[in-house]
Amino acid sequence: MYDHMNNSVYNFLYVSPSLSLLWISLITRNSYDSIINTYLIEHCGLQPPTSPQYGMVVHSHNDYFGPISFPAVAELALRVNHLGKSSVRYEIALFAKGVDEVKAVGEFVQVFVDRDTGRPCKTGMPEAVRRGLLSIHHTGPISVSSKL
Repeated sequence: MYDHMNNSVYNFLYVSPSLSLLWISLITRNSYDSIINTYLIEHCGLQPPTSPQYGMVVHSHNDYFGPISFPAVAELALRVNHLGKSSVRYEIALFAKGVDEVKAVGEFVQVFVDRDTGRPCKTGMPEAVRRGLLSIHHTGPISVSSKL
């Protein structure tokens, strides 16, 4: 309506969960939550309805750096900035397709909890999930100056 994506849409994209990077176009995945869940399903073996643990969102925020306007296609970049025993801190960046300048960056923290108790497991997150997350774990300095 105002020739740009409203803040509420960015928030929907985040909330609806480098050199190691995963790109997914919004043509097929329309939310930031989707990029995390798609990654967990496709690369970490997580099956949301039946896995013994799931990632509970305990924190999220978003910083805006520039607008993205219709008919631009949004691209998302995902990486892990911190991997704990049962927690993971993701960074998701939003770009207009074909443009290196970041438009928004969000942080999304999940704690993997036992499905039955809702509490973190003493043994931490499942090993398959940890292995998958390690493949996009960024260990260098954190910067949003370009495509993660």
